[in-house]
Amino acid sequence: MARVRLLGAQFVTSAASAGDLPRSPLPELAFAGRSNVGKSSLINALAGRTLARTSAAPGKTRLANFYEIRPDKHKAFHLVDMPGYGYARGAPEGAVFETLAREYFFGGQQAHDVRGAIAGVFLLVDARHPGLEADVRAHAWFTAQPPPVCLVATKVDKLSRNDRQRTSRALADAFGQAALMTSASTGEGIEDLWTWIVQHLQQWTPPAR
Repeated sequence: MARVRLLGAQFVTSAASAGDLPRSPLPELAFAGRSNVGKSSLINALAGRTLARTSAAPGKTRLANFYEIRPDKHKAFHLVDMPGYGYARGAPEGAVFETLAREYFFGGQQAHDVRGAIAGVFLLVDARHPGLEADVRAHAWFTAQPPPVCLVATKVDKLSRNDRQRTSRALADAFGQAALMTSASTGEGIEDLWTWIVQHLQQWTPPAR
C-alpha cells in the first residue's frame, strides 16, 4: 500500500507504572526491543517527522512514551515506545523493561487480563545481530500473550545484499516467523509496516466496558 498520509502526530504522555497508563478509547501498538535498536527512529520514520527523541546512548528511554497518530483515512491510534531491554542505566539489567512491560500488559502485579487497548506489538531486533538470546526470550514472552506480534529487523541499510539474505533466513530460523526488513535512515520497509498497522487496527475490537 502507499505511504499513509497523517493528519497529526503528537506526544501524549509518559508512564512509569500501571497507574500512569492513559485511559483512552484508542487502540495501541507497542514498540519493544533492545536498547539502541532504533525504536524511536522507526517511530519517527512512520510519523514522517521528529516525534520521539533519539539518542546514541543506550538506556535513554526509561518510560513508556505514548504518541497519538491520526492517519487521513484510518482510525487514530497510540504508538507506545517501551523502554529498551538489555541495558538500564542505574538499574539491574533489563529490570526497567521487565517491570514496566508486565504492568503495561497486565495493569499491575495481581492482574491477569491483558490490556484490551493493545492491538499489536512490534518487536524490533538489530539486523546485524539476528537471534540474540535476549531477543529470543522477549519474542517468546510477547508471543505468549494474545496481541499479535510483528518481528521487525532494523538497520538493514548497514547490510550487504548477501548479508540481507542470510539475515532473513537466520531470523526466520531463530524466531519461527519472517521479519519485516526496515531502515529508518532510507525508509525501506516503512510502507510494509503501515500495511501491517492498518490491517491489525481494522481487526482490533474495543474492549467491553
